[in-house]
Amino acid sequence: MDSLIVAAARALAAGDPLGALNRVALRDDAPALALRGIAMAQLGDLVRARALVRRAARAFGPREAVARARCVVAEAEIALAARELGWPVKALDAARATLDAHGDRANAAHARYLQARRLLLLGRPGEAGRLLAGLDPAALPAALRAIHELLVAGIAMRRLQATAARAALARAGEAARQARIPALAAEVESAVQTLDAPAARLPAAAGGRLLRLDEIEALLASDALVVDACRHAVGAAGTAVTLARRPVLFALARALGEAWPQDVPRDALILQAFRMRHADASHRARLRVEIGRLRAALGVLAGVHATPRGFALAPRGGREVVVLARPVEEAHTAVLALLADGEAWSSSALAMALGASQRTVQRTLDVLAASGKVQPVGRGRARRWATPPMPGFATALLLPAPLPGD
Repeated sequence: MDSLIVAAARALAAGDPLGALNRVALRDDAPALALRGIAMAQLGDLVRARALVRRAARAFGPREAVARARCVVAEAEIALAARELGWPVKALDAARATLDAHGDRANAAHARYLQARRLLLLGRPGEAGRLLAGLDPAALPAALRAIHELLVAGIAMRRLQATAARAALARAGEAARQARIPALAAEVESAVQTLDAPAARLPAAAGGRLLRLDEIEALLASDALVVDACRHAVGAAGTAVTLARRPVLFALARALGEAWPQDVPRDALILQAFRMRHADASHRARLRVEIGRLRAALGVLAGVHATPRGFALAPRGGREVVVLARPVEEAHTAVLALLADGEAWSSSALAMALGASQRTVQRTLDVLAASGKVQPVGRGRARRWATPPMPGFATALLLPAPLPGD
């Protein structure tokens, strides 16, 4: 490999895309095309970057399997930066296997990290954690060690493990300093700020105080019965019942939790759970059915007692009841939470991350655009949606609730 290619590669590894382009900008051989594509990706021109990487993959001969696999990994990273979550995972798996077979451990690990980042964006931290389990970051370059620890921190934050997240970010910061890549150090600093930002709040009846992730972790580890409106679950002492797929039951649990130790009138429960302003006999009959289902779902955590005017929550063991709410509660919060990372998302990627239909997401985006909360960029299939991050608030708890088992 000639000296200009080596120098350009070193410049890219050090986070200097302009220095790399100064060396290979006028060259059209396969290695130069690949390096130019990576440089353009670092500069933010993702469309041009993808075109160059694809040209490089075609230019490499059939015997250059490792070089072609590296191009596949580079294209997957560009797709991830563009928030195109539907890129072919099987192609990335094949590229990772090729790199492993030829001893390119660093790029094989990088491919695994890309898959883990995609899973985090899709709200699947359990699968992301299993991908990282087989990697030893100590054997990797400093930049990849920083990425590894950032992913570990991201998984811990989504699992509400603030202590583990803070330790991982400390290791990521040390690795970023060793790598001497400003963009990587800035990413670690941004993650630290997210961890330190308010991630939930107590309702007005409980003081309306904003809580950081450390405080949420301590609250969930306490003996209190926590009605968690961030993740649509009810839990106490390490036992949790998820109601993410049963919105009516969670609406009832939240209304009863906010009123505890008092009861809630039947008409108020019907209004909150069923969105009915005027209750009749059929609504009251349905309320009794749903209250019965809530009793069964809560099991040993709490009971629901009937009172002359309504129902009251009765936690087992004399526990205190605490309701944990989102720091900002408004319509379409899940979409805004995903867009709050500052990247431009396609409607199809948002639909994948939310587990909703693309048409439903598109209608939501149209409503948010009309109110000025999001902005479209581009036209047709190239259209993307973006919004500035919400100042002062973390987004980890605003993401869609994880599926059971994650």
